Amino acid sequence: MGTGNLIHLIGFFLVSLILISKTCMASIQSIGNIRPGFQGAQMTFIDKNGLFLLSNNSDFAFGFRTTENDVTLFLLVIMHKASSKIIWTANRGSPVANSDNFVFKKDGEVYLQKGGSVVWSVNPSGVSVSAMELRDSGNLVLLGNDNKVLWQSFSHPTDTLISNQDFTQGMKLVSAPSANNLSYVLEIKSGDVVLSAGFPTPQPYWSMGREERKTINKGGGEVTSASLSANSWRFYDNNKIFLWQFIFSDNTDGNATWIAVLANDGFISFYNLQDGGSSTASNTKIPNSPCSTPEPCDAYYICSGINKCQCPSVLSSQNCKTGIASPCNHSKGSTELVSAGDGLNYFALGFVPPSSKTDLNGCKKACLGNCSCLAMFFQNSSGNCFLFDRIGSLQSSNQGSGFVSYIKILSNGGSDTNNGGSGSNKKHFPVVVIIVVSTSVVILGLLYVAIRYVRKKRKAPESPQETSEEDNFLENLSGMPVRFTYRDLQTATNNFSVKLGQGGFGSVYQGVLPDGTRLAVKKLEGIGQGKKEFRAEVSIIGSIHHLHLVKLRGFCAEGTHRLLAYEYMANGSLDKWIFKKNQEFLLDWETRFNIALGTAKGLAYLHEDCDQRIIHCDIKPENVLLDDNYHAKVSDFGLAKLMTREQSHVFTTLRGTRGYLAPEWITNYAISEKSDVYSYGMVLLEIIGGRKNFDPNETSDKAHFPSYAFKMMEEGKLRNILDSRLNIDEQSDRVYTAVKVALWCVQEDMSLRPSMTKVVQMLEGICPVPQPPTSSPLGARLYSSFFKSISEEGTSSGPSDCNSDANLSAVRLSGPR
Repeated sequence: MGTGNLIHLIGFFLVSLILISKTCMASIQSIGNIRPGFQGAQMTFIDKNGLFLLSNNSDFAFGFRTTENDVTLFLLVIMHKASSKIIWTANRGSPVANSDNFVFKKDGEVYLQKGGSVVWSVNPSGVSVSAMELRDSGNLVLLGNDNKVLWQSFSHPTDTLISNQDFTQGMKLVSAPSANNLSYVLEIKSGDVVLSAGFPTPQPYWSMGREERKTINKGGGEVTSASLSANSWRFYDNNKIFLWQFIFSDNTDGNATWIAVLANDGFISFYNLQDGGSSTASNTKIPNSPCSTPEPCDAYYICSGINKCQCPSVLSSQNCKTGIASPCNHSKGSTELVSAGDGLNYFALGFVPPSSKTDLNGCKKACLGNCSCLAMFFQNSSGNCFLFDRIGSLQSSNQGSGFVSYIKILSNGGSDTNNGGSGSNKKHFPVVVIIVVSTSVVILGLLYVAIRYVRKKRKAPESPQETSEEDNFLENLSGMPVRFTYRDLQTATNNFSVKLGQGGFGSVYQGVLPDGTRLAVKKLEGIGQGKKEFRAEVSIIGSIHHLHLVKLRGFCAEGTHRLLAYEYMANGSLDKWIFKKNQEFLLDWETRFNIALGTAKGLAYLHEDCDQRIIHCDIKPENVLLDDNYHAKVSDFGLAKLMTREQSHVFTTLRGTRGYLAPEWITNYAISEKSDVYSYGMVLLEIIGGRKNFDPNETSDKAHFPSYAFKMMEEGKLRNILDSRLNIDEQSDRVYTAVKVALWCVQEDMSLRPSMTKVVQMLEGICPVPQPPTSSPLGARLYSSFFKSISEEGTSSGPSDCNSDANLSAVRLSGPR
């Protein structure tokens, strides 16, 4: 018995010793570098405050830090230990839990996990990696076997620059989002260093070229790089010739380490990182004036100094709101321009080109005619007209700005500031009158329609009941585009002689109105499905206006004729430009990227900015049209499905186009706006690769392009994904971003796909794009066989009927069909 107890005691002691040993080993901080095979989470290094790698001089540390708003979430950062200032962040937009691992694999791949996904990664495929090193400068580098730098944090800054870090053309500093979800961006553009507000259309508000406090060392050059040196920010041209200097401190200590931080208020501040647990902030900021940033006050408020904000008198009775929630949705009333007052300025006016040169009336007309325009500024001396689709704070100007400013508001949201003392009877009287008059007009209108219908029925020969009901439906639609007669469009198209293309529901013809306006006239052929498409297009497109959506100018509903008249798009559809083998038709990468971004913005508007969420259901290159300047516009809403904001998913009776259908169309799952995201991802891949998403003429591993793209991304062979005809740097951030965004969009699991608004933000560089997870082998096999069967039928671009039981679940939500 004694011997047995002794053996158990020794065994317990040994096991405890092993466990203690492993625990101690797991929490040992590395100095200088870590080697492949390393892995750790915040909880592993909790006794080291989550920091697992120190620089040799111990000034900097790499590891996990809690977020400001939630101590249970963590960021992977490089920080200056003494001051606790964070100088670089890997996963700013995707904080992780204390159990999520940072992994440095033996093959050299580095990544940060969040649950089962990867939120940040570095993958130097095909190159041997020896170590990850945190240098005394604060630069985190990945080294090859020959000590060559394969990757470095200095080349991928977040919102901070540090002494001796080169900031070059193509890099961006992006601030954390403000309280109004606005980020700010610093970049080198057109030979200058520029700060911009990250609106959908960026608005610059400062540039070093216009900065009066800088010292010019050599004029005439174009800036391509900048770095902090001692107490100044220095700017160089392509040949490293010293051009400008911006001195931000009187401290001339050459050994001082400074950082420049782009904060979420839009200012750049400078800090001296000192020992002793402090960092001294310089009094110098960029820009200099407290009112020179986009949001010193809320939108439309007038800034006149630090914390001095005043609402324009024209909006004072409306709580400084214009009443416009969605600029291009007029369902809540018409809009008008009201004067914001004289002597006002706006931060972007000195940096953006004018929208046009005209007179004041012409400028007002341009703003009223553009649903995206929320405010306009007109300069009497030059005739320059500036239109803005987003507005930040306004600026007061004691000396007068020389601009006349107008704000767009809802017409029915005007103020009563001109009225004298008003009692309740006076306030209610106009309301009563409006109700009475409106009711009378509606009754008279109904009587008029009924009389006209009876007379027509007596004169006209008997027609099918369905057609008559549909005509009445169209007659009573409010807010419709221009209604043409069949003869009008027959004449405009020269009897439909110039055919532009063939769609799933009819042919499209070129037309010209008597006033010279060019049209694309879609002649619907067929009754059943064609009429469904007609009803959807006329009721939806007619009320929607956006820069990246094709505008419906008119329609024809005469007898059995159903025609749609769109604005004419001179360069036709996208497929004609990306699938052609002739170099003459080749679009360069910049144009392709802008087309992809414009298409994403159009879809984001349909999904997020309409009162009712709109699912397109048929995104493909044939439905992306290009104007004279190759700006993209999404067309063909015949398959669109309306959703209320309360509905998250809907089963539809609509049709999509095979080859671009999301997996849920085939696997009996609910259809949502994420189905459009999948189709967009397919189109984005085709834009990047210049080929169809399924090509039976390719080898088996290349035939299904998304599967091939996932494989090439994993192997680090980005060049193989890109269109071989393009002269393009595959190391470009934009190229890498576009590929990753496309692969996120075509995820088989719809919950993993980003929203279109997130897609726009990722493409614009406003938020980071993590490494996409690999699509499942099952999904790849399913789609390969699906596309193959389509190919054998002869085409992959015709509309497929998704009404069958194979595509729709037996469970259906109530709602519009």
